[in-house]
Amino acid sequence: MNIALVHYHLRPGGVSTVMLRQARALLEAGDSVLAVSGESPAAPDDWTGVPMKVVPGLRYDRYREESAGAVSAPAAETAGALAEVLAGILDGFRPDAVVVHNPLIRKNALLIGALRELVRRGFPLLLQNHDLAEDFRPDVYPSEDYPENCHYAVINSRDQAFLREAGLKAEGLHLLPNEVRPVSATAGLRRISYLYPVRAIRRKNIGEALLLSLFIPEGRVAAISQPPTTERDAGYYGRWKALAGDLSLPVQFETGRNARFEEVLGGAFAVITTSIKEGFGFSFLEPWTAGLAVTGRRIGYVCGDFERNGISFAGFYSALRLPVSGETADYPRRFAAKQEEARRALYAAFGTPFTPPAGTAAVPDGELDFGALDEELQEDFIRKAAASRELKNAAASANPFLEKLAAWKPDPVLVEANRAAVLAAYSREKTAALLREACRAASGPVIQSISRAALLERFLEPERLFLTGIA
Repeated sequence: MNIALVHYHLRPGGVSTVMLRQARALLEAGDSVLAVSGESPAAPDDWTGVPMKVVPGLRYDRYREESAGAVSAPAAETAGALAEVLAGILDGFRPDAVVVHNPLIRKNALLIGALRELVRRGFPLLLQNHDLAEDFRPDVYPSEDYPENCHYAVINSRDQAFLREAGLKAEGLHLLPNEVRPVSATAGLRRISYLYPVRAIRRKNIGEALLLSLFIPEGRVAAISQPPTTERDAGYYGRWKALAGDLSLPVQFETGRNARFEEVLGGAFAVITTSIKEGFGFSFLEPWTAGLAVTGRRIGYVCGDFERNGISFAGFYSALRLPVSGETADYPRRFAAKQEEARRALYAAFGTPFTPPAGTAAVPDGELDFGALDEELQEDFIRKAAASRELKNAAASANPFLEKLAAWKPDPVLVEANRAAVLAAYSREKTAALLREACRAASGPVIQSISRAALLERFLEPERLFLTGIA
């Protein structure tokens, strides 16, 4: 097959890495590949051997407009430039499928219109969504209808179910998990950290990692590997660093900033995760391949996919229930007010009326899930628990995970079983086969469309609202 892979940019990390692995896998399978991007790759050696075309109109809005020095050309011009490349006018490459990565995230105001034009011209599109703006990201929510009568793909079964409920057909919607490549850990290092190998953005729920540090055994530390890169996230991150310093918590920050990933893993006793929202969930899979156990918060829609492929998350928790009495007795009231305010702001940002009643679905049985709180309430509870043995013990009693954390040890049998399961289920061969199958399907017609209102409604259900998960 001839397969074109399209993305806004080819900078290292994230979606670009997934696209590069797809290109390598397809080439190894004997397919012809063309990478199309808004800019040349920042690390061109990584893309050696992958044919490539640059269409400047695909760049993020801010870069495209800076380079143009004025408002960009209309979507039709970008569609025309893409069509010229994809129609083989330049090099005789005519695609059997055009895989467009993350097209429904409004990083380029021209793209959705350009894609609709490509559908009209008969190009076989497969729109692969790693993120959806409806998932509490109003800042990148498009104002226009999504392309119709083309194929779609997602990376987890929750998004697949939501898009089916919003109107897509089973034959036009494909589940494409990412390839997981084995990683290694430097041997011989002192393994003292519960490593959280993430960039410390809000949805990684950094406050919960600080809370866990109150329960780990003496001599160990919770280590957060990378700082955030945006000014907004940096403010929250600075708050957590200040709190850890104020309370002398056993927490280290930026352990991976000036070290190779293998070295960071080599210093880990185990890997923890406290994230409340993921797209695919590499952090639940990669550490096992390095012989490291993972523990922490279980995200149901992510881990459920992995469990169906034989990976176990025994001992994880789905919520950290906080005792609500005494000095925390006002938490439910404060949280409910914050939740309603956040929901009203979200509905306004998405441009839809706030009709559902103000709910408190995240406050069951008089207790709160720590992960649902905002940073203000999280910090308040950590300070109180650090100062009160009684409150700390009450939290441990309410949460078996916290109660057992000080004595917890990785199970080598589980580590090996999960390592083997990850490498089997998410190998290059397995994931490439699914991609090629979806591309073959995308070469045929499908009549379908997405109800944006129905899709947004599914994401904005109250129980899905974690206050640190709002962009």
